[in-house]
Order: sequence, then C-alpha cells, then structure tokens
Amino acid sequence: MSTYFPKEGEIARKWYVVDAAGQPLGRLASRVARILIGKENPKYTPFIDTGDHVVVINAEQVKITGMKTEQKAYHHYTGYPGGLRSEGLSKRMTRKPELVIEEAVARMLPKNKLGKQMFTKLKVYKGDKHPHAAQKPELLAVCS
Repeated sequence: MSTYFPKEGEIARKWYVVDAAGQPLGRLASRVARILIGKENPKYTPFIDTGDHVVVINAEQVKITGMKTEQKAYHHYTGYPGGLRSEGLSKRMTRKPELVIEEAVARMLPKNKLGKQMFTKLKVYKGDKHPHAAQKPELLAVCS
C-alpha cells in the first residue's frame, strides 16, 4: 500500500472572505494561517501547498487587546549603520492597517519557499470592498 499525495491538478482551491471587524488580531491571524497552510483541507500534506485563498476585509476595524496599541513596536533594519527603524502599532494602524494583519499572518506561516508561496494567497483590504467578486468567495466566520 502506498501513501497518497495530491497532484497539482487535483488541488481545488476555494476562496474565502473573512471580516476582521471586531475580531482579535491573534485569533484572526492564526485561523487565516491555518486556512492558507491547508490544515482545514482533508488532503493536507505538509510539504505541498494545499491551502485556499483568503480575502480579509475591514482591516482597520481589527480588535487590538491589552496595552499593545501603546507598547508594541515594529522594527526593520535598512542595512546601513544606524538604520534601525521603529514604528508603533497605533501609528501603523492609522497609516496602513493591512500591514498589521499581513505581518501577523506571515509570522505564523513556515519560514521557507513554501511559506512565501502560501502568503501570496492572502489579500487584505482596508474597507469592505475587494476586487475578487469574480472568484465567488464564501463568507467565513473566524471566531465569535
């Protein structure tokens, strides 16, 4: 008896819409990451991308709990001496709230080529409008 591995043509990818309004950031990100990885799919295989596409809307209305709005900071290094740049969560939420959700989900995906491929299936939008209506996405309730 041999182990079954899904082929590239056998993987049927669905599209889901997730409304981030009022959802806690971490719980939203972990559920979206599981869908992108494909763990919700019965054909899940760890080394094959079997995940679905996820469209997150209302990114600016995501719920941030505790003291994170004042204390959490995002850092990146430019590559030059003295080039460490920092930005607080509250400033990033006003400037570009899509990045907050994208970074939270990206850090829950595998850190390899497969994780980068999974991340390309995530689309995050500030408002409730998105250009993916042609794919007929299903509304997905993440958490209550």
